[in-house]
Amino acid sequence: MRRIILSATLAVVPLVASAGTPQEIITNVVDDHILLRLGIFDTMSRRLSEASQVNCDPGSEMLRTTYGDAFDAWVAVSHLRFGPTEIDDRGFALAFWPDSRGATPRVLAALIADQDQVAESPETYADVSIAGRGFYAMEYLLYDQTLSSAGDPAYHCTLIQTVAGDIAANSTAILDDWQSFYADRLMNPGPDRTYHSQDEVLKELFKAVSAGLEFTSDVRMGRPLGTFDRPRASRAESWRSGRSARHVRLSLLSLRDLALRLATGNADLSAKLEGDFEKALGQLATLNDPVFAGVDDPQSRLKIEVVQQSIDAIRATVRNDLGPTLGVAAGFNALDGD
Repeated sequence: MRRIILSATLAVVPLVASAGTPQEIITNVVDDHILLRLGIFDTMSRRLSEASQVNCDPGSEMLRTTYGDAFDAWVAVSHLRFGPTEIDDRGFALAFWPDSRGATPRVLAALIADQDQVAESPETYADVSIAGRGFYAMEYLLYDQTLSSAGDPAYHCTLIQTVAGDIAANSTAILDDWQSFYADRLMNPGPDRTYHSQDEVLKELFKAVSAGLEFTSDVRMGRPLGTFDRPRASRAESWRSGRSARHVRLSLLSLRDLALRLATGNADLSAKLEGDFEKALGQLATLNDPVFAGVDDPQSRLKIEVVQQSIDAIRATVRNDLGPTLGVAAGFNALDGD
């Protein structure tokens, strides 16, 4: 299943047209990047919820596989942190990380110790702290040596099923909102609408690329790298399930797709972006280090730093070349807001 997902969606790169008006670019991005990936995310999340009802054993291969498939699909849309993803803090409820204070294991441990009835259904679980919800909470329940076997087995099973159901509820809500009204807001801006012009829509999409690259470089890779004197391998994303490097790859594949769609009509820029992304992806593939454990060794650390530098080179191309092409100032910082 996972191979199908990757080949059918995450690794798809659009054919660059000879020309593209702002309206054509926006429509293409909404239909073939955003809605396509959100649809797959919703499907995979619902399959995870269904699988948890069939077998809630943390060691279940079926459960872990469907969890991985749903997590893959989330990473592929995790850069779309605007609109429906931000309503009711859905993005954080799906993915509360980094968790620098260890809130997630504390929340889960307390629920398990108390056998808190808030976990009886996804509806009641929506009131739980976001640290106890989403994919990173599920990772603890499936892979953490302590929490995966903690407490009463029946309650642990209910908790897994409820967290999975909560993930599915959020994925469906995000997709429903995009389909019912938010896609129209991007494709039909106007003076009295959320986006006043096509330029504002393109700026929003540019921010998604920029912020996604920044998060991947500074957080997904920067946290385990730490400093030369104090590397922090245990701060890598999803190291318990061996997904750290995988998330970098999936993020780069999805961001490449979006960036190339935004560059439609500019053959030179498209070629440069393609080359930049291929370089970073190739270097990542040669690491053979799923959780960036090599940050502790000077020689392998250098190879990891080279990947981060290549991602930063993509950021520079996006900032200096794609930004001006879309009418966004070269010095724009995607995390500064409007």
